[in-house]
Formats: sequence, structure tokens, C-alpha cells
Amino acid sequence: MDIISLKYICPMKLLGDTLKQAREEKGLILRKVSAEVDIDQSLISKFEKNERKPTKKQIIRLSKFYGLSEKELLINWHSEKIAEELKYTQSTSEILRVAEAKINYFNAQNNRK
Repeated sequence: MDIISLKYICPMKLLGDTLKQAREEKGLILRKVSAEVDIDQSLISKFEKNERKPTKKQIIRLSKFYGLSEKELLINWHSEKIAEELKYTQSTSEILRVAEAKINYFNAQNNRK
């Protein structure tokens, strides 16, 4: 499934759409955002077009700059990474259930230390 198709079936915004909307609502040009967050202008443009994913550090910088929820942006970022990885895989629901169980196990192990 490509990005265009995902936009039509997915009720929430893709990360790039959220970033672009935040910039446009503040009336900012890419050059200004780039200078403020120290991320190349062409990269920010690619983020907004959903052609490239920012790093976790870049997401945190952008969330602070735009005044967006860091938690929500990171959830969106992680979920898109997982969706991208599993998009052509069978049994995705089962994979996600097992992954969640493993995460719970790892967290329980860490809490015992």
C-alpha cells in the first residue's frame, strides 16, 4: 500500500501531514523552520511529503518548536515505522499481538532488576 492509498483509508493524519499543517498554521516557511530546529530545509520538505521519516531526535525538536504533543508525534512516528515494516506481511494482527506480549515480558523483566 502506498502513501496515497493510506491517506484514503486511514482516518488519522500521517506524520508528514501533521508536520506540514503545524508549519502552515503558524504561517512559517520551510527556511525559517529549518533555521530554528537545525534540520536541513530539504529534509523537512521530504518529511512533510511523507517521502522520508525524521529521526526520533528530529521529531522531538519539531514537536517542541511547533508546540505539538511529543508523545502523540512519537506514537505516530513509531506506528508508521511498524506499518511500513509490516505492510506486505501476512498475519499482521498476530505479529502485533505477539510483539505486545514480548514487550510486556521485557518490561516485567526490567522491573525485577
